[in-house]
Amino acid sequence: MKIDEISIAIIKHLRDGRKSFKDIADQLSLSENTVRSRVKKLIDRGVLEITGILDPEAIPGHRLVMVGVKLNTMDLINKGKEFSELRGVVSVSVVTGRYDLIVIVLLNEAFGLLEFYTEEVARLQDVQSVETFVIYKGYNMKVPYIL
Repeated sequence: MKIDEISIAIIKHLRDGRKSFKDIADQLSLSENTVRSRVKKLIDRGVLEITGILDPEAIPGHRLVMVGVKLNTMDLINKGKEFSELRGVVSVSVVTGRYDLIVIVLLNEAFGLLEFYTEEVARLQDVQSVETFVIYKGYNMKVPYIL
């Protein structure tokens, strides 16, 4: 889907996911139905998701980690999808460099790094190695609450 300037302007207004379509329409000199229709198309096509996000540092017992993953396969797209379905996984990126995937994981007191590796990652085939990067302080690191 090609996104035009009007859709981008609407998306920018939706940084506040509670902002009404009427307010957006008024500020962009559009009809409310135009805004509603465009937002629906963006959501239906998987381009946009309106959701609450949080700073994990603000919730006691929660932590984000980044995991660099080396694989024994070049089937990076399917492996990335498999990792994205594991418990605690916020996002997965296929990357260049020394890792094949970078995975961001949300952990808490009941679901820690040990559980992530032994209960989740251990089920996957073709994982050569992993390296964990604990995020002690994040800036602009807001994530959906997925646990």
